[in-house]
Order: sequence, then structure tokens, then C-alpha cells
Amino acid sequence: MSDLKKHISDSLKTAMRAKEKARVTIIRTIQAEIKRVEVDERIEVDDARILVILDKMVKQRKDSFQQFTDGGREDLADIEKAEMEVIAEFLPQPLTEDEVSAIVKAAIEETGARNMQQMGAVMAIVKPQVQGRADMGVVSKQVKALLG
Repeated sequence: MSDLKKHISDSLKTAMRAKEKARVTIIRTIQAEIKRVEVDERIEVDDARILVILDKMVKQRKDSFQQFTDGGREDLADIEKAEMEVIAEFLPQPLTEDEVSAIVKAAIEETGARNMQQMGAVMAIVKPQVQGRADMGVVSKQVKALLG
């Protein structure tokens, strides 16, 4: 069992003991999503893959949060925000804008990229380093700005 998977399981047990219903629900949702990926792909997920799953779950909730806020449904937006906070606890510390910029610049140097046609090669190097620690939309904008 990966370290992150064990940490999620331990957090579930702690939340159950503390009778934190909302927290138990979202942690079970995380475990269900991990299990779904394992069953669908017939693999044992590692920490890197769990980060991808968690990152996707946060992104889904951000989108829902925005839609609920725009629609004037603050009650539902609050639920989405609380879920994002619980999921974020299992993600590594977010990178600062300067750290992301340094990673992007290093990847551009490494690939020798000079134009937008080479963005894919740069992103292939950057993505594993920032997965779960930075918004890929922001990273993509930085790459475009430096290559464009």
C-alpha cells in the first residue's frame, strides 16, 4: 500500500472516531475513486497516480463551486468548498508562482524549445513535477507566455 493511500485510510479512521460525518463522506469518496481506477485499469495505484486523482477531484469541485456561486446557491457552494479543503489536505504543499516559473524555465532550457509547436515537449517535463501542486491552467499560461 502506498504511503498516501495509507494516510487517507488513517484519516478516515480518525474522522470516524471523531464522528465527523462530512469529512468521513468525502474521504470515502476519495477511496472510492481510487478503487474505481484500480478496478477499471487493473492496477495498484501509486502515490503519483493518487495525486492525479486528487487533483482531478479538486478541479471538479472548483468548477462546481464556481457554477453554484454564479447561480446564487451559496449553500451548495459551501459544501463544494468544504470538500475541496478536505481533498487538499492530502495534496502536497502548493508551489509558489516563482517556483512554477523556475520549473517552466528549466524545462524550456532542457528541451531547447523556441516556439509554441514545442509546448508539448515542455509540458511533458513540467507536468510530473507540478502535478497536484499547481493549477495546470496557470502553468500552461506561463509556458505560452515564455514560448509565445
